[in-house]
Amino acid sequence: MVALAAALILAGSAAEARVGGRGSFGSRGARTYTPPPATRTAPDAAAPIQRSQVPNQGPNLNRPGAPAPNVAQPRRFGFGTGLMAGLFGAGLLGMLMGNGFFGGLAGLASVMGLLLQIGLIVLLISFAMKWFRRRQEPSYAGPQGDHRTMTGGSVPPAGARPAAGGPMASGLGGLGGGALGGALGGLNPSRRRTEVRDEIAIGEQDYAAFERSLVELQDAYSRQDIEKLWSIATPEMAGYIQEELNDNNARGVVNKVSDVRLLQGDLSEAWREGETEYATVAMRFSLIDVLTDKATGRVLEGDPSKPEEATELWTFRRDQGNPWKISAIQQA
Repeated sequence: MVALAAALILAGSAAEARVGGRGSFGSRGARTYTPPPATRTAPDAAAPIQRSQVPNQGPNLNRPGAPAPNVAQPRRFGFGTGLMAGLFGAGLLGMLMGNGFFGGLAGLASVMGLLLQIGLIVLLISFAMKWFRRRQEPSYAGPQGDHRTMTGGSVPPAGARPAAGGPMASGLGGLGGGALGGALGGLNPSRRRTEVRDEIAIGEQDYAAFERSLVELQDAYSRQDIEKLWSIATPEMAGYIQEELNDNNARGVVNKVSDVRLLQGDLSEAWREGETEYATVAMRFSLIDVLTDKATGRVLEGDPSKPEEATELWTFRRDQGNPWKISAIQQA
């Protein structure tokens, strides 16, 4: 029983290793709870954000299976109310006047016939106006921006037509003297902007900053460098990561991450909200990730000599031209 409990604890520790290993958290502005578009690096849907300071506005009422909103039901005609009540009252009035039950209905029937004709004319005019209005409206399904990969090439969204664009610029050399072999490649600055209004241009310097943040965050996390964490991540993200470190210290374990290497990456989406810019990037990287005992240094989980791979979507935020900061991490 004790052995089983220990195995479960170690399994949980392995699932929580490295930054972001505990799930998806952070904020993506107005798109926090909207899945980022799939890319070549992360073709499957990203895990939804589980922890965020952005309030969730609740379930989408248009989502399949969601309950329909409360709508006032139209009143139904029944005996004793509405139309039947009027007809019945007219019949009684005719009987009281000595004209019989149907005598009172004769005058009412002529009035009802006139109202029915007017109603039919109004209905036909309304239908004709709607029909002509639909024919004059342009058919437009909404713009779809192309998703440029950091390795070169384009991954259009499902069902979207490929957008015209210029050739890709040459790939960037990785950190450490080009050790990554140009895993990130910038967009050609001269390429034509797509029709997406809020798309922002992401260039080689931006991709280099994203790659550098990947390495620096894992290194700061491994060294428990709180000051560095707060300088490269938003306050929200730095707070979440610091909570993880505090939890590790309470359990008496240390998460050592080293030899972080970006293998492949591409841009999922980039947009602007007011004076704030966002960019979500899919990254597949390798790293050595081990969990050690804080007191003895004994390896509890992981292989110090065997790298493992992970694929995640990182969202970066930039305010008024300031440096990019990590604002969300999602598991792919």
